[in-house]
Amino acid sequence: MTPGGTRGAPGVVVVTGVGRYLGAHVAARLAADQRIERVIGIDPPESGGESTDLPDGVERLRVDGGSLGSLLADLDVDAVVHLALVTAPDPQHGGRGAMKEQNVIGTMQLLAACQRAPRLRKLVVRSSTAAYGASFRDPAVFTEETEPREVPRGGFGRDILDIEGYVRGFRRRRPDVTATVLRFAPFIGSTADTTLTRYFSQPLVPTVLGRDPRLQFLHFDDALEVLHRSVVEDHPGTYNVAGPGVLSLTQAIRRAGRVAVPVLEPGLSNAAALARTLGFGRIGLDQVDLFVHGRVVDTSRLEREYAFTPRSTAAAFDDFIRAHHGRAVLTREQLAAAERAVLDGIRQVRAAVRERS
Repeated sequence: MTPGGTRGAPGVVVVTGVGRYLGAHVAARLAADQRIERVIGIDPPESGGESTDLPDGVERLRVDGGSLGSLLADLDVDAVVHLALVTAPDPQHGGRGAMKEQNVIGTMQLLAACQRAPRLRKLVVRSSTAAYGASFRDPAVFTEETEPREVPRGGFGRDILDIEGYVRGFRRRRPDVTATVLRFAPFIGSTADTTLTRYFSQPLVPTVLGRDPRLQFLHFDDALEVLHRSVVEDHPGTYNVAGPGVLSLTQAIRRAGRVAVPVLEPGLSNAAALARTLGFGRIGLDQVDLFVHGRVVDTSRLEREYAFTPRSTAAAFDDFIRAHHGRAVLTREQLAAAERAVLDGIRQVRAAVRERS
């Protein structure tokens, strides 16, 4: 396959998870492509979380996992885009148990259905750089071949490892299908609304004392572009998808005109307490570990095979800042004064601890 090469766009495309933000936008983009005849969005009969209206041209079906096999065959599906993943447990919708049911069991059912779909020739699966985990033993940069030094502690990272394992098995059983796995960095940008964007939207941004992790972001529009190309072009394999370059956490916070408020790390074994301390609502251990250790991936394979380079991490973050804030919340002088106040507070806490000991 040559970079950007294609043997024709598929006629019928199924997109899972269209009730969520990413799935709805991917389905709309594919429906606008005149080379694609039909776009069908699939959601469970009773799906929690987001609910998004779909544009004209996208059909929505609500089916359970057990009905997928006959559905894909009856629809003569050419391509499946699997986006129906939950990134963090939602206590209001079953917590970690429901999350694993959708991510792992749902993917198993979908792949079993794909295996029985005779016309299927393309499978695109959303994955995540959370597959690499995040720990103090990590290499400076992860490539697609790098194994995680430690099994991810968070449920989402472990789910991703299971999902990718099932896709490898599918590839062996259906070598005639072009299977593409996209390991996305955290989304950001003018339209993204995620745990990450809500974190940076706070005037005072809690951080872990003594930690300044390196971070990579991916602009939401670039994620859509890569997903679109994965459907209409042939790109078998696994790809890291992230904006080139990095920002440290403190750089990102200052860029946003926010104030970093370092807090003492209560020990990662007490992750729930740390998450509450950091001011998050729904958050998993994957996000906690990311903001302690950071993660950077190599994207040269994506750039070579897709002939496409996402905008840089810094540019994606700046677009988020412009859209969500318009300007810095604090002036440079106010920012410096606030940071001095935070540092003075830390010194006072340390002095009090020394006196008690």
